[in-house]
Amino acid sequence: MNKAILFLLLSIFSSVFSLHKPQVYIVYMGEHTGTKTTQQIQEDHLSSLISIKSSEEEAQEALIYSYKNSINGFAALLTEEEAAKLTEIVDVVSVFPSNTGSWSLHTTRSWDFIGHEEGTEGSQNYKMPFTAKHGEDVIVGMLDSGIWPESRSFADNGMGPIPKQWQGICEAGDAFNSSNCNRKIIGARYYIKGYEAYYGTLNKSYAYRSPRDHDGHGTHTASTVAGRLVHNVSALGGFARGTASGGAPLARLAIYKVCWPIPGPNPNLENTCFDVDMLAAIDDAIGDGVHILSISIGANGSPQMYSHDGIAIGTLHATKRNIIVACSAGNSGPTPATVSNVAPWMITVAASTIDRAFTSHVLLGNGLEIKGQTVTPYKLKKKFYPLVYSANVVLHGTPYNVTGQCLPNSLEDKKVKGKIVVCMRGSGARVAKGMEVKRAGGVAMILGNAPANGDEIPVDAHVLPATAISSKDVLLVLSYINGNKNSSKPIMAMIERANTVLGSSPAPVMAAFSSRGPNSIEHNILKPDITAPGLNILAAWSESSSPTKLQDDKRSVKYNIMSGTSMSCPHVSAAAALLKSIHPKWTSAAIRSALMTTANIFNNEGLAIKNADMEEAGPLDMGSGHLRPTYALDPGLIYDASYEDYLLFVCASIEAQMDPTTSCPDSPPSPTNLNHPSVSVSVLINGTITVHRTVTNVGRAKAKYHVSIFEPAHIAVEIKPKVLRFKQVGEKKNFTITLKATANPSLSGTHVSGSYSWNDGAHFVRSPIVVSLF
Repeated sequence: MNKAILFLLLSIFSSVFSLHKPQVYIVYMGEHTGTKTTQQIQEDHLSSLISIKSSEEEAQEALIYSYKNSINGFAALLTEEEAAKLTEIVDVVSVFPSNTGSWSLHTTRSWDFIGHEEGTEGSQNYKMPFTAKHGEDVIVGMLDSGIWPESRSFADNGMGPIPKQWQGICEAGDAFNSSNCNRKIIGARYYIKGYEAYYGTLNKSYAYRSPRDHDGHGTHTASTVAGRLVHNVSALGGFARGTASGGAPLARLAIYKVCWPIPGPNPNLENTCFDVDMLAAIDDAIGDGVHILSISIGANGSPQMYSHDGIAIGTLHATKRNIIVACSAGNSGPTPATVSNVAPWMITVAASTIDRAFTSHVLLGNGLEIKGQTVTPYKLKKKFYPLVYSANVVLHGTPYNVTGQCLPNSLEDKKVKGKIVVCMRGSGARVAKGMEVKRAGGVAMILGNAPANGDEIPVDAHVLPATAISSKDVLLVLSYINGNKNSSKPIMAMIERANTVLGSSPAPVMAAFSSRGPNSIEHNILKPDITAPGLNILAAWSESSSPTKLQDDKRSVKYNIMSGTSMSCPHVSAAAALLKSIHPKWTSAAIRSALMTTANIFNNEGLAIKNADMEEAGPLDMGSGHLRPTYALDPGLIYDASYEDYLLFVCASIEAQMDPTTSCPDSPPSPTNLNHPSVSVSVLINGTITVHRTVTNVGRAKAKYHVSIFEPAHIAVEIKPKVLRFKQVGEKKNFTITLKATANPSLSGTHVSGSYSWNDGAHFVRSPIVVSLF
């Protein structure tokens, strides 16, 4: 048979097979009217399925979730053909396949550092005004990998009764029952149907089929939000010793386990989260009565359109119920346009450093001292050892492009034994590189940053003596090795003992891994919104997980150091909980506005916050700036927005109707006019655009605010009026921002930024401006 004909037949067969092969789809139908019972809702969903299935029995077997609280919709096993038929039903908003495997987790001193940035540091931990009551009775829902309830961070001693608002449950399962909930962990559930529909039955040898955390990530984020004060804790080896506490230590925790290990080698090294499971969790959280949702999860790759994004759909419903949502921005930086969780109704959090370092310097045989950092508990003797570069000691046949990476089974034992090995970041886990050096008989490792990582050094509890160094410094080490190859002098190095150092500067610095803007779905909304501590954060940990999460690492810890926007997100969730306890009637948009407009753009040296390459950071890196919760307590003015505003925004942005009961108008307001606390404008070359904003007075009753403008390069900015006068609290004032490009066409394709601020002498209400010159 002709090869071309054979290929054509195989392609046709593949297409037909794909059309008829069932997979998990989400069928989104807007919101419940509140007039039907949960049984009636499920019957309606089954009825929709029966209309495209061959029998009622087949429909029941296909149904995975029936969303019954706020979100109207269901998840089911459907063929592509069946899914297409469901889109024709009048009440259906969207039908889309569950994004299998495309969602993942964005993996003490931090609160002290935030206090230092605000000038409120004390002898204990970060200080918030007494009126905040440490977030008492605010319920924070955590979508994550579960919780380790025995951690001292989740003790409930001295806490009052469970808030009457709470309507949730404590779901039993493997090694978890109702006794594991208390007045701190007031509820816990787990969601696995979407995961098992894709991967099959959970392998219980590496995860609990219950809310219990086998991974550590969920325990870490939960304790960062609301962990109790626990004295004299540290990471493995005694690093970062001190008092651990969440930002809102008296807030209540509601646990929604939605993330599970990926089957294969080192299954817990990376977890996956299915949007059908997350949507079910958000729907329950709304019904359970949470005030805050903290979601350190995001899309792998480009984010989906809002109408096809499970987190965006669920959190839109949460926002309607005035639930504040904080989400991680992602760990795909510093590449532009990688930020995830880009819906304007959520707070999208970038990651930055704190002023703590774990110094472990390298002394080379030529006398040069290189700055390094580590939290490995193992120490070398204070003497020089032979030093080699991994690319020079690999086994024959190792691919050239990864010879410096220290990948598993790549090093030649006889060339490594007894030596310090230089390994480069890139492919493979950082801690796995140390395992390979140890396997080959090396005594220690120097881990060098790739150029994209710059000076940013995430620390790890390696399995042998090791330290990590910057991209510039590793070049010095390699230059020393290469320059002495033909010398009679031995190539030697010494790694000094590690120490915890506080007060390092500059800080904060934007983490290189933190995902960057612009917003790939809607350029006219700036994302991320804000930055918070996310590098080398100490918090509680699952005792079922090793500090490295590698299967061959048998060590166990109660507290661990982790990095990622997963760690920065719960800092903002805690700040939101504190503000909610002080301003219980504020909308979720008002609290987001307060956090954003009071954020700081300067480091502890009084200079502009920088990126890992030590260049000045901008709004596409850090949004409005670094979190300052006590300033957010009294922001002066806020930018408010409603559920209806967001529906109109979606109408204009992606031409989608997210709520069947609210039709899109023929000419919805431009996305630039959503009342967001920042301004982002695209497609502006030699043109002019006017943006509308409204502020609400939440400060002094009688106040007069003057505007000041820091213009972006090549952009003229005019704000009218220049003065806003208020006579009472709650009064609203409108103003316009006119942007006029003065750039020439050669600047097309660049982004420029500036800001404007309203000031009454007591409040400084700042908003960034980003203009895309496309």
